[in-house]
Amino acid sequence: MTIENFNHTIDLWISELKKYNYAQLCSKPAPTKWSMGQMYTHLIDDALFYIEEIKICVTNNDHIEAQPSAAAQTMFLNNDFPDEMIEGSPDNASIPQPESKEQLMDDLVNLKSEMNKAAHLISESTFIGKTKHPGLNYFSARQWLQFADMHFRHHLRQKKRIDAFLKAIHY
Repeated sequence: MTIENFNHTIDLWISELKKYNYAQLCSKPAPTKWSMGQMYTHLIDDALFYIEEIKICVTNNDHIEAQPSAAAQTMFLNNDFPDEMIEGSPDNASIPQPESKEQLMDDLVNLKSEMNKAAHLISESTFIGKTKHPGLNYFSARQWLQFADMHFRHHLRQKKRIDAFLKAIHY
């Protein structure tokens, strides 16, 4: 059911993207906060990383005994991130503004296609390898897919805050 969940979630993001113009996508609520476009870029870039991890997991049995961290296990059990603002990697501060709305749309559509290909690899693979998440220990291919969906849904909270900002400045 996970790829169906992911497809539902990414379709929501694709639909929502249609509502913004380029100026809105690049407007930041504060100098140290992301614009809507930067958040989309972050989601796309991270999900592409998750796909690469899936591709590794389905080709070997490395780290099969390794486990996600306790926090990650709770997240997988709840199928959701904690309802809190999470301080990400320091690299997040350098996320560029998107080239264009059209580029974001193309990237989302491509991402959906690539994630569906990855889900097919998962369903066909006899391997159960795991790769290490930068902060949450080891994930299997299925967990990477679930994490991608959870990550997109987690950022819906941030999207609401940016939408409120955009509404307040009367775009």
